[in-house]
Amino acid sequence: MSTNDFQDRGVVVTGAGSGIGRATALQFAARGARVLVADLDRARAEQTVADITAGGGTAVAVVGDLSEQAVVDEVVRTAVETFGGLDVLVNNAGIMDSMSAAADVTDTEWERVIRVNLTAPFLLTRAALPHMLAAGKGAIVNTASEASLRGSAAGAAYTASKHGIAGLTKSTAVMYRAQGVRTNAIAPGGTVTNIQVNADRDALGPAVLGSYMGNVGKPASAEEQAAAIVFLASDAASNINGVVLAVDNGWSAV
Repeated sequence: MSTNDFQDRGVVVTGAGSGIGRATALQFAARGARVLVADLDRARAEQTVADITAGGGTAVAVVGDLSEQAVVDEVVRTAVETFGGLDVLVNNAGIMDSMSAAADVTDTEWERVIRVNLTAPFLLTRAALPHMLAAGKGAIVNTASEASLRGSAAGAAYTASKHGIAGLTKSTAVMYRAQGVRTNAIAPGGTVTNIQVNADRDALGPAVLGSYMGNVGKPASAEEQAAAIVFLASDAASNINGVVLAVDNGWSAV
C-alpha cells in the first residue's frame, strides 16, 4: 500500500477514541483518508481528532452510544455531508463481558453486550450501505474476535456476539459483492488495549477459560491490528471478501 492510497476517501471508525480504533483512525489519516471518529468518550474522541489534524489530516468526531439509532444516523449523515461520501466503514467499537458461563449471565449483561457488539454494527452497516451502493463501491471491516472462532476465549454473551459478527460479515459479503461492496473482519487474539474485563475469578466461566489462556502467545499491539484493518479496506485486498482474518499470533492454529 502506498502512503496516499486512501486519499480523500471518507472513512468511519467506531471506538476510535482508544485502542485498536484509535490506531486505525490514525493509520487511515496517514494514508490520506478523511476520518470520522466515533466514540462514547468525548475527550478521547476529540483527542484522536486533534492528533489527526495536528498531522495535517482531516477528521471530525461524533460522540454517542452507537447502539442507538439516532447516533448511528448522525454518524452516517455527518460523514456523507462532511466528506461527500462514505467509502469505508470500520465497525470496531465493542465491550467485553464478565466471562460468565451461560447459567450465570444476567439479562442486563446479555442485552448490553449483544446490543453494543452486534446490533450496533448491524445498524451502522444498514445505514452505510445505501451510500456505498449508490457509489458502486465500498469496504466494510468489522472487528470480530478470537471468540468468533472458538468457545474458549470469552464468556457466553461476548462469544455469541462475536460469532454473530462473523455471520453478519459473511452474509453482507455475499449479498452485496455484485454491487462492489466488500465486507471482511479481523479476529484479534490477545491485544494490548484498555478494554475492561470485570470477572469473578471464582465463577465457573473464568475457572474453565483460564486453562485455555496459556495458548494466547505474545499479545499484539493495537497498531498491528489496525494494519490488518487498513489492508482489508484497501484496494490491495480488492478480491478479498467475506473473510474473518485471525490476527492472533497463531492462537487459532494451536
